Amino acid sequence: MIILLWLLGASFAQGQTVYRGTSAYSSDVVCTIRDGRVYKGNSSYQSDVMARFDGTSLYRGNSSYQSDVLLTYRQGKIYRGRSSYESDVVGTWRDGRLYARTSSYQSDILFTYRDNRVYANSSVYQHDVLLSTSARVHPVILLWIMMQ
Repeated sequence: MIILLWLLGASFAQGQTVYRGTSAYSSDVVCTIRDGRVYKGNSSYQSDVMARFDGTSLYRGNSSYQSDVLLTYRQGKIYRGRSSYESDVVGTWRDGRLYARTSSYQSDILFTYRDNRVYANSSVYQHDVLLSTSARVHPVILLWIMMQ
């Protein structure tokens, strides 16, 4: 429960930056996260909001309409849209790893998030870093970024 609260609270830290690979160069910024809003690159303009996360739902753009929910997070599971059906589970978050759908098999790990780095599958090797973050980012936002 403490980890869940930490993950949820961490998604609203000021100025989280997501980079490609292990880079920390401004030219490699994928997005910036401020106050639950995901902005294109280094931007902080309202017109550049790609998604908004309220701790449970990820919305398209700066929307707060239920019809614009892209992903929903409940009890370690990430659902497509506003759904709560098992058939709509996109991934299961467990111990710093995102598993495909409702799986818990090692072979179904989509990515591992450790020390503010997103690694391919179950790897934690430097050459398998897909994204780096300046601070902790919620797994729903990470999954959405990886889907882009």
